[in-house]
Amino acid sequence: MATITIDGQPLEVDNKKTIIEAARESGIDIPHFCWHPKLSVAGNCRVCLVEVEKLPKLVIACATTVADGMVVHTNNPRVVNAREAVMEFLLINHPLDCPICDEAGECKLQDYAYKHSVGYSRFDENKVHKPKRVELGPHVLLDTERCIMCSRCVRFCDEVAGKPQLTFTQRGTHVELTTFPGEQLDNPYSMNTIDICPVGALTSRDFRFKSRVWEMSSTETVCPGCSRGCNMYSWVRNNEILRQTPRYNPEVNQYWMCDAGRLGTFKHVNVENRIRTPLLKKNDEFAEVGWDEAYAHVASELRTFKKSEIAILGSAYATNEDNYVLRKFAGALGVKHLDFVRHIVEGDADDILITSDKTPNALGAQLMGVHSADGGHSFDQIMNGIGAGEIKALIMLDDNIASSQEIAKVLRQLEFFVVLLSFDCESTRLADVVLPSSTYAEKNGTFTNIDGRVQRIRPSVATLEQDRSMDGFAMSRLDKFGTQFDRWARGMKRDARASWRIVSGIASVLGSKFKFSSAEDVYNEIAKTVPAFKGTSYKAIGNKGLAIQQKRHAAVPTQP
Repeated sequence: MATITIDGQPLEVDNKKTIIEAARESGIDIPHFCWHPKLSVAGNCRVCLVEVEKLPKLVIACATTVADGMVVHTNNPRVVNAREAVMEFLLINHPLDCPICDEAGECKLQDYAYKHSVGYSRFDENKVHKPKRVELGPHVLLDTERCIMCSRCVRFCDEVAGKPQLTFTQRGTHVELTTFPGEQLDNPYSMNTIDICPVGALTSRDFRFKSRVWEMSSTETVCPGCSRGCNMYSWVRNNEILRQTPRYNPEVNQYWMCDAGRLGTFKHVNVENRIRTPLLKKNDEFAEVGWDEAYAHVASELRTFKKSEIAILGSAYATNEDNYVLRKFAGALGVKHLDFVRHIVEGDADDILITSDKTPNALGAQLMGVHSADGGHSFDQIMNGIGAGEIKALIMLDDNIASSQEIAKVLRQLEFFVVLLSFDCESTRLADVVLPSSTYAEKNGTFTNIDGRVQRIRPSVATLEQDRSMDGFAMSRLDKFGTQFDRWARGMKRDARASWRIVSGIASVLGSKFKFSSAEDVYNEIAKTVPAFKGTSYKAIGNKGLAIQQKRHAAVPTQP
């Protein structure tokens, strides 16, 4: 350890830390552009200049290691003058694009120009013009004029993504960021360069010009794209998710997130083919009905079958709470044919974040007991049972297994098929009853990732069910965007419910009273009955998740 002083504040820090790291850990802000805690030091922006007593020149805080007895000044007149000069230099050729730049509101250059610049420029010459709207890859657009050559994106591709695809060409005022000849920025993590770009040089082709950051709400949640469970923010305007960005969690995904998770997991939330109300098939046509009628119809039909003729499929896309209530429902019915579908894509994984399991909660479904106690009655056995006419009724939770033509052919042999899903697809078209379930973006709950870490998801967009608990929030949003509330109104027309609530409703009609009024109520019972989750709670899980003492084999919950 080393004892140092920064701006008169004595600190004891690791002697391997740099000045900027030591200051950051102590809540002292030193401005920086090129430095990033998970990238190598470049030291090329020079805005982090500080004064160290007994040294003749100012030093850059990002590359200077602390030493015992060091006295550092970050805001004395000498440092402030140097910082203002650096900011003036960076702004000389920077275009005045703030009114049309997507980075406005999140731009470090904007913030530092306000905090650390003199507010005017002495440069009277014409600015150097460079290429704009350069398509670096399928997801990233470059405005070369805005680039301040911090090299964060170059280092990210080299050091984190492991794909050297970006470089600088030319020299001096004419330097340009570009891809290597014959290359494009198409690695699976390319959009992280947008997040770490401190200015508006790199922007998302998908999100470009859709909204200002101050017009959106952000919700802390978890990516459902694979079993990694990357922490992320869901950004919403007018009840529509416009983008998803990584949220720092050192135990799961650090600062990063893959492109597939950003773009491939939210498009279905606001699609036009969302199922907005329960549907019953009558004379091969679906009719919209209320929830009470749908529950009564499902219960009435289930009573006509023997226990051995009913199968239930949980889902690795559903939450721990959804699967737990489904397993409890199966126990109340005496159903033994119970399992969920695994979605493993062999070879589609890496050693960074992406896993071959393309569901967020396979381990959670296993631990919730969504399988037969003796290990039998697997999905394949259930399909064989349907094909042989031994299983005649099936309840399926949050999955689209009929996307396989082979499985769809088997499902057509069912006498009664109930599907809980959020959008129209091959499975819903084969169903006798369709019950609209909430997506991950519309409900509270938890996922358990591949490493046995249980993490919270929270609603970022509203359905009728969510609106009941949002009080004045929904109305305030409508007032704020009064002339553009069509998407919000469509959300209000979606009478989707969390899957655990739907299953509880069916169970109630069948005589099993599940006394759950919220997802947290369900989780509290999980914490009492599932061994791996004993003693946990939503509060303990918090924003970063909680590692549970799970075993790789499932632990069947005890009856409460």
